[in-house]
Amino acid sequence: MATPSRTTAPDAVPVPVDKRPETGAPGPGDLPRIVPRRRIGRRLTAAAALLVFAMVVNSVVRNDAFQWDVVGRYFTTGAVLDGLLLTLWLTGAVMVLGFLLGIPLAVMRLSTNPVLSILSWGYVWIFRSTPLLVQLLFWFNIGALYPTLGLGLPFGPQFVTVKTVNLLGPTLTAVIGLTLHEAAYAAEVIRGGILSVDSGQTEAAQALGLGRRRTLRRIVIPQAMRSIVPTAGNMLIGTLKGTSIVSVLAVHDLLYSVQLVYNQSYQVIPLLMVATLWYIAVTTVLSAGQFYVERYYARGAARALPPTPLQRLRARAAAVPRARSRATTARTGV
Repeated sequence: MATPSRTTAPDAVPVPVDKRPETGAPGPGDLPRIVPRRRIGRRLTAAAALLVFAMVVNSVVRNDAFQWDVVGRYFTTGAVLDGLLLTLWLTGAVMVLGFLLGIPLAVMRLSTNPVLSILSWGYVWIFRSTPLLVQLLFWFNIGALYPTLGLGLPFGPQFVTVKTVNLLGPTLTAVIGLTLHEAAYAAEVIRGGILSVDSGQTEAAQALGLGRRRTLRRIVIPQAMRSIVPTAGNMLIGTLKGTSIVSVLAVHDLLYSVQLVYNQSYQVIPLLMVATLWYIAVTTVLSAGQFYVERYYARGAARALPPTPLQRLRARAAAVPRARSRATTARTGV
């Protein structure tokens, strides 16, 4: 007669039980008791991490130098919100214009035409090799290099001329400088995404008689988005924080607006905390949006889509009663 058996978890250690003295075999109610494996190192590490986290939070919350009352008072003031809106607008405009310029640059880089490929490579090389601040200062002082800009024939008469001093203001200079800088990185991101698509996809499309443009638009780009979206999301967050550099041009973004306030009130730390908290809040929203966009383009690439944070919370909440039931069963043997 086969003895009853129970499937044990990989982290569980069966504890032997006493056998019947007359037969030496376990009785029907004497199944092995399941004892979870004790992971002392993991628990100690988690406790130490929580202790350090609690110490950091305590030092931030209870430090009077942060002046949290001042932070709360300036957090939603008109000057700060106006700077935040300009930062968001600048980020969106630069990302859209940068990718609109980056797409043709990536296609030129992948072209079999050597002239187009070299020109695209040279553009990326120049704008990735120079610091963003240097580029912005060059554009801000473009009037020293080109006092006037004209439209006409090369080495011939100019039909329209415009003075650059009156043409480029601080905000427009920031948009141009950030866009040209962003386009160089966007071109490489798009190029890498296109190269990540298996060449067999293009060959299959050609075998079906699809043209190059339709193949790129309907087959290559949708699959390349799985590689483009994560890097583009990082670029978006980097651009959001990178717009703070335009404060050197006196553009009234979030950081410059905060600087104007603490130059008058001399409350530097709390005003910097206001800017920091707004950057953290906006970055959190963008990160959440990036997760759902990645999840959307993961369709068809994985058997199961990654769970959303809400689904993970529900799964963990449902796992608690099951874990308690298993622990009770292991303890009582019933």
